[in-house]
Amino acid sequence: MIVNFKVTAPSFLRTLTTLAALALIASASPLLSQQQTPPATKSGPPTIQDNSFLIEEAYNQEPAVVQHISTFLRRTESHDWVYSFTQEWPVTGIKHQLSYSIAGQHSGGSPGSGAGMGDFYINYRYQLLGNGETRFAIAPRFTVLLPTGDSHYGRGLGGTGLQTDVAGSIVLNRNFVTHLNAGATWVPHARNEAGDRAGIAGYNLGHSIIWLTNPRFNVMLETAYNDFGRVTAPGKTERVKDLLISPGVRWAYNFKSGLQIVPGIAVPIGAGPTSGEKGILLYLSFEHPMRFLYWQRKQAGD
Repeated sequence: MIVNFKVTAPSFLRTLTTLAALALIASASPLLSQQQTPPATKSGPPTIQDNSFLIEEAYNQEPAVVQHISTFLRRTESHDWVYSFTQEWPVTGIKHQLSYSIAGQHSGGSPGSGAGMGDFYINYRYQLLGNGETRFAIAPRFTVLLPTGDSHYGRGLGGTGLQTDVAGSIVLNRNFVTHLNAGATWVPHARNEAGDRAGIAGYNLGHSIIWLTNPRFNVMLETAYNDFGRVTAPGKTERVKDLLISPGVRWAYNFKSGLQIVPGIAVPIGAGPTSGEKGILLYLSFEHPMRFLYWQRKQAGD
């Protein structure tokens, strides 16, 4: 979701982005030689790993493991809210992953419009380097956006689009993991509330640091930045910038069946172009082996 602001990106954001890129490049070389050394966080009981809120980790789903993710974000100033549901499936192994995302949302900028369905996302992600057991991993994602949301009420982009994102994950040490994101979106025939059409494009940057306090409880700090186009008139657009800094926590419940439930909560705070914005983010994930579905039916007596 993008809040409408027309402000240039703050200088500290550019510094943060530069430092993040340098950290990724500098860390890659020594870590590549250690890829077969599992980080300490993988020993013992199942840990929390691929459960960030605003930032993607570079870990595809393990073979025969499916994940169901629900996220709810509400902003207090703009009165926007969005609920999204994502389901991730491995394809024959860890290298390939398919997923989809659907959303229900309300735009505070369209009073009286009520809530409704947003756009539909179909995602493919490739595990280019590493995995959840290595110290360094990279996974690019390719997405098709389908305009299922009603753009007249601010619930969609009004046109089919393409999106790409690259996630990089680095295990810094036994207690800290960091994740970096960079992506872009292109919608050649977007539409605004008035029905005007124009081509829009944008990019996103993200960074997070995860404190692994113990295998079942993590403290998180995520930073997400979006710079995107908005249709203002036929063939005309303007830039919209959004920066959120989001502290949060997540914890896990592990079951003998292989089911892992991870709830989480965060408090996104606007900075720079989004100063004054505040919000609440709720997260809930169910991750389990596919055989759990058959176990569940057996228990029910089917």
